[in-house]
Amino acid sequence: MSEWGNVEEINREDKETWFEAVMDEYGEKLTKLAYNYLKDWSLAEDVVQDVFVISFKQFENLKNILSLKAWIYRITINKCKDVLKSSTVKRVITNPIFFLHTKSTGLSPEMSLIKSSEEYFLSTCVLALPVKYQEVITLYYYEELSIEEISGILKINKNTVKTRLSRARMKLEKLMERWR
Repeated sequence: MSEWGNVEEINREDKETWFEAVMDEYGEKLTKLAYNYLKDWSLAEDVVQDVFVISFKQFENLKNILSLKAWIYRITINKCKDVLKSSTVKRVITNPIFFLHTKSTGLSPEMSLIKSSEEYFLSTCVLALPVKYQEVITLYYYEELSIEEISGILKINKNTVKTRLSRARMKLEKLMERWR
């Protein structure tokens, strides 16, 4: 039996209604997930738009998908990794001179939004972790996925997920102590 959450109640025969429900249910969550990988709100929005295009095109194959949430998260993570592998992003990220010329004195709209959140400090610490730890922390705590779901999404062993979670917690604790 498939796991569809709130989207389960939507008649899967009505493609547009289903698609709107998926966008309402996952739009913000996927954008935040993509932002955790890319550290750029507009890139994250572009990735999520691509994910929704893929979802819309795959509507006829939904009967083969056991967990929409795991499926859509996996697509988002893969798209983010593709963006990070692209040569343009690599040049910008690995070229520190770029940051010297583009650094603004004010906060970007995305950072203003994050800063206004009471979880700003924790978010900052999580974003400072290596990606492999960020993704398990984000999926486990922010998206409230189980170890099994994370294992399926990331295509890694359950014990690897547990180990990464444990190490991420330790690294996060050290970061938080150091920054206080």
